[in-house]
Amino acid sequence: MKLQQLEESLWRSKTRYDRKYMNSILSSRFFEFGRSGRIYNRDEILSAPKQKIQIRFPFKDFKVHTITNKIFLVTYISEVKYKKLEVANRSSVWLKTAHGWKLQFHQGTPVNK
Repeated sequence: MKLQQLEESLWRSKTRYDRKYMNSILSSRFFEFGRSGRIYNRDEILSAPKQKIQIRFPFKDFKVHTITNKIFLVTYISEVKYKKLEVANRSSVWLKTAHGWKLQFHQGTPVNK
């Protein structure tokens, strides 16, 4: 499924830190509510320093919710290992445009175990 591939690409170092690739999929109005509670804008995401991402695939409970025929909400649970395993509920809003898929919004909400 295309949206799952796109969402996973955000978690793969090879594509996440490829500025040309990220520039092509992030909407000009992209923003994120990070798991930390911090708000990130498009430029901050594009200029983030490269780091190793240790995430578990496939995502748990990956679902695509149709809002309109051109707007889709993706939800899933991420499990990422930083210093410790961090679990979060994730949501992304994807737009289907004449120029391909564009990520408009992303949010990570911590899950306490």
